Amino acid sequence: MNEDGIKRLQFATREKLRRFNCMRGKELQPGGFWDVVVVTAVDESQKDAYETQIAEKIDRKELPLGIHYNVFSDPPGAKIGNGGSTLYALQCLDDIYGKTLGRFKVILIHAGGFSQRLPNASALGKIFTALPIGEPLYQMLELKLAMYVDFPSQMKPGILVTCADDIEIYSIAEDESVRFDKPGFTALAHPSLLSVGTTHGVFVLEQHEKTEPSEMEYISCLHFLHKPSISKMRDSGAVCQMRGVGSSLTNTEFVYTDSTYYLDYDTAIALCGLLKEVGPLECEIDAYGDFLQALGPKATIAYTCDTANVTQQQSSLVEIRKKIFHRLRGTPLNVLVLNNSKFYHVGTTDEYLYHLTKDTTLRTELGLLSSAFSDCPDEASDGSIVSCVMYSILDPSCAVAPGSVVEYCRLEAGVTVGKRSILSGCWVNVGHSVPEGVFMHSLCVNIQAQTAFVTIVFGVVDNLKRGVEGPAYIEGLELFGVSLEECLTHWGLGNEMLRFSGGMSICSLWNACLFPVCSDRQRSFSMSLDMVQAVLNGSTLALPKDTKLMSMHEALQCKNLEEMLKFRRGLHSDLTQRRRSSS
Repeated sequence: MNEDGIKRLQFATREKLRRFNCMRGKELQPGGFWDVVVVTAVDESQKDAYETQIAEKIDRKELPLGIHYNVFSDPPGAKIGNGGSTLYALQCLDDIYGKTLGRFKVILIHAGGFSQRLPNASALGKIFTALPIGEPLYQMLELKLAMYVDFPSQMKPGILVTCADDIEIYSIAEDESVRFDKPGFTALAHPSLLSVGTTHGVFVLEQHEKTEPSEMEYISCLHFLHKPSISKMRDSGAVCQMRGVGSSLTNTEFVYTDSTYYLDYDTAIALCGLLKEVGPLECEIDAYGDFLQALGPKATIAYTCDTANVTQQQSSLVEIRKKIFHRLRGTPLNVLVLNNSKFYHVGTTDEYLYHLTKDTTLRTELGLLSSAFSDCPDEASDGSIVSCVMYSILDPSCAVAPGSVVEYCRLEAGVTVGKRSILSGCWVNVGHSVPEGVFMHSLCVNIQAQTAFVTIVFGVVDNLKRGVEGPAYIEGLELFGVSLEECLTHWGLGNEMLRFSGGMSICSLWNACLFPVCSDRQRSFSMSLDMVQAVLNGSTLALPKDTKLMSMHEALQCKNLEEMLKFRRGLHSDLTQRRRSSS
């Protein structure tokens, strides 16, 4: 991107943030913003957590007022994916608002799931992931609403569908506006490298070679490709080459990839009819691949049988896809090309650390801080890499190394945190030293009507989703760079003592019961840290007799939401008081 394009992008982003900040805590008049904000949840427990947090945000005037905030959970039973969540959310909207929905502008944010690749967002939700920006501090929900602040005024009644773990920023000319006023679907498209296209949706457009492109163009889409190979992109005519100025990719091959899309009211009602036709869903549907591949004049039914990108084979998927295809066939797919735009994904520990501590571009575009709503020592930096502390209280003698993130924590005197580590929801006693590359997250749980605490600890590069077929194969699981079997020896545990929660046939770090349950948060952190140190130092740790061990999966099943939010409220109260005292 050339320098002029960078400056326009930065200015446009800051202006969106400014506009949204003026709305926070204000009663908005109809028409000026979203009529309804919908957040999806994976189950009733997650729904309760989301509703509680949204209510607290409204009480603290962190969100615009005078609009409807709804949380809809997936129905019990099989996982249904974000496509299934879209269908159920549309049905819930129709049930609640009826024909009035035909006058509403709705944003639907998919936030269900347990965030296994970013576990500090698992208990309270990735839509409530903290970001070092704003006063009061932003979470992903506020950033989503801010980045789309221009959309409602230029949108006909309908639904904007987006996800909770990505950020889109863009700029357009002063005399242009992003309009969602066409029938059918209208999708945002961003210029991306071909390698990025292999993991996203890619648009095949009617005309896409422009020698001097504008920052924004409306183009009809011939065909939508879902996670295509580079050869398929070329064969389908999706690959472009931009030679003009002002685009995010200049003098290179690229494709246009997806992010967010809009569907008008009539299309939303048609999808509601689909849910009534198929009945209770028993398979995962993708809101992008399974819907958008049915659109455009070159769409064919062939994709319905292609399960190469499906993580779990389900017998009913092909039939459901065929019904989607026939229901949506002929529906227009308009593409709103944003040539001066960027798409950021923040859904893994690696992405989270990179974007908050190392990505100087995003830091400049959003105005990210190294310390946000915190009482802590001066930031640590190593060239362009900084530490990031959010919503936390640190003793002045603490040290957080560059590349690490601390959120919702209390760190007492002399605590040090090594490079590229994540601490979330922890209370760390005097003098503890957290190694580099470690993820530690304290949760409150209910066990037999008693409140307890468990601190989950992994390496930031550990794969929590990787599974093996039964406890006999645990040598295939790695924790802190060594086999799980070896870790057990350092903790004085035999293989026969390892339990996996949930009665699952597949065993993973996610459901391995490894972490001590304690009566207080500080003790929980200390014991889990001792376990890390034993592995890294090659020593042996004798856990106290009768220590109950819990998995991340199990902790989420019995999490104590109220106690976790109470800890955050205490931080908020103390930080607010300290800021008043110092002003």
